[in-house]
Amino acid sequence: MQQVMQQTESRMKKTVEATAAKLSHVQTGRATSALLDQVTVNYYGTKSPLNQVGTVTTPEPRLLVIQPWDKTLIKDIEKAIALSDLGLSTSNDGNVIRILVPELTTERRRELTKVVRKLAEEGRVAIRNIRRDANDAIKKLEGADTGASGRKSRGRGGDKKSGRAEADPVQRLTDTYINEINQLTEAKESELLET
Repeated sequence: MQQVMQQTESRMKKTVEATAAKLSHVQTGRATSALLDQVTVNYYGTKSPLNQVGTVTTPEPRLLVIQPWDKTLIKDIEKAIALSDLGLSTSNDGNVIRILVPELTTERRRELTKVVRKLAEEGRVAIRNIRRDANDAIKKLEGADTGASGRKSRGRGGDKKSGRAEADPVQRLTDTYINEINQLTEAKESELLET
């Protein structure tokens, strides 16, 4: 039982971290190096993350500056950013690439709020799926302890009475991590709606 709980908590933590990472990539009208985390550059035939071929800084709230370690990569970096779905345009002076992060329109803020809510709901669904897996594992353990055959129906709800005491800690974990996702979502939404 304890091993099931540890695995469940570990999986839920990873889900929250993954959701936080996805939310950090949503553009808010502010420059942040996390915006470019998904951009990969063709570096001598190998797809490399942008932060492995140059330094990304944010000298101003709406400006990103990329200093490639190899100046011959400037065109490749600009091409990779253009091909990404970020909608950012670049300029360069032969040494660094500058990206001015555009201010968001009210309509775009609403669209991005929907994206944030969708990503958050995907995270909550993943947490609930982990809860279901944990409850199923606990039921199997109970079946093995009582000498039952272990064959249980794989219905979505499962048997509510069996394992209720064991399911409570699982539900507490679920509530904790769903609350974390909700807090991340609220913070991102308020960041998006700031003018």
